[in-house]
Amino acid sequence: MESEEEVKKVWEQLTDGGFVFMPLGKYDWSALYGWVQDKYGISWQIAFGKLSDVHGQKFVTTWMFCGEQQGKAEEAVNFYVSLFQNTKIEGIMKYPEGEVAGQVVHAQFKLNDIAFAAMDSGVPQPFTFSEGISQVIECDTQEEIDHYWDAFAKGGKESMCGWVQDKFGVSWQVVPSILGELMSDPANAIKASEACMKMKKFDIADLKKATE
Repeated sequence: MESEEEVKKVWEQLTDGGFVFMPLGKYDWSALYGWVQDKYGISWQIAFGKLSDVHGQKFVTTWMFCGEQQGKAEEAVNFYVSLFQNTKIEGIMKYPEGEVAGQVVHAQFKLNDIAFAAMDSGVPQPFTFSEGISQVIECDTQEEIDHYWDAFAKGGKESMCGWVQDKFGVSWQVVPSILGELMSDPANAIKASEACMKMKKFDIADLKKATE
């Protein structure tokens, strides 16, 4: 956020009923920064600075690799960059010493021109990724759906209705772009929903056929 007033206002709201990981204050990387888990269990890193430093994005998805995924942040970043178009690794900073030496302190990268970040935890953590938070990929073609789904499912875990966890435990929803249109049409919504409930990887042809 580019306003200290906004930082403090948002911090006050998020800490209400939440849990503070790092108190709001001055750190090496920001004049005003804090890390909090809100009352709904969602974690936020709040920082004062220029949006241009994160490509104009106010919100940046950040994955922390810990537990069974500890030390896999760099591998994951390279994996994601290999799958998407318009990608770029902006930078990877690593721990210089200790048990986590060589692991990622912070990595910033772009997928489809959208900024993301990743890190390995500096200390043991009692949590890891879950389906509670997922990335949604809207696909125009079956070929595109197959591309992402097959890559994530390899070494990962398939679920229903387009949900899949990749080999790092990160959840994705790989969905056809026509799904919203089908669901918003009262004449097709029930048929489309019933068809979705029977699918793991979405099949566009079968979806269209079910709503004819």
